[in-house]
Amino acid sequence: MMFYGYHRVSTKEQNLERGIKGIEDFCKSRNYKLEKVFVDKMSGRTIDRPRYTVLKEDVLREGDTLIIYELDRLARDKKAISNELRYYDEHNIRVMILDIPTTTTDLPDTDAMNKLIVETINKVIIDVYAMLAETELQRKTKRQQEGLIAMKERGEWDNYGRHRVMSLPDFEKEYQNVKDGKIKSLELMRKLNMKKSTYFKYVREIKLMDGNCTD
Repeated sequence: MMFYGYHRVSTKEQNLERGIKGIEDFCKSRNYKLEKVFVDKMSGRTIDRPRYTVLKEDVLREGDTLIIYELDRLARDKKAISNELRYYDEHNIRVMILDIPTTTTDLPDTDAMNKLIVETINKVIIDVYAMLAETELQRKTKRQQEGLIAMKERGEWDNYGRHRVMSLPDFEKEYQNVKDGKIKSLELMRKLNMKKSTYFKYVREIKLMDGNCTD
């Protein structure tokens, strides 16, 4: 049995060390040998993160334990959280979530009734926490969308974020060819000489404008 930690922060957050220390302190208090804490600096909108993928697909094995500081560090989408936890359950990998203390409760295998009760409580609490995380993400997305619309109406796109390679309206005209199936995203990236991260930042803003952002 091996113990691994996972923590995620967005690039704008500054609480990276707090989460790592929280996992380390918890393991020390339980005398668990913590092998490593895997960290991503990415949005919780997507589960496709490099360090998390390595941890999930290449490191964790049956019987291991994954320790997460807070549930929304795993994901901010209720369905994604449910899918990930189901995966670990099916692969006999225990998940401890430190802001849900009942998930860290150790009971002997012989205490079947209490184990069943604790598992049921965990599922209910996790479902509520996941719903709250998703609701907060939806609110954040809505605020971003409203801000982008207002900025577009004022003609202030160049004031949004870092210096832009091109204006969003100009990109939107070019991107319409992708939406119409005339060219692929990779072709447009090359044509506009854009990095992948920049390209999809523009795409995300357009989807926010249209109210179709799902990432």
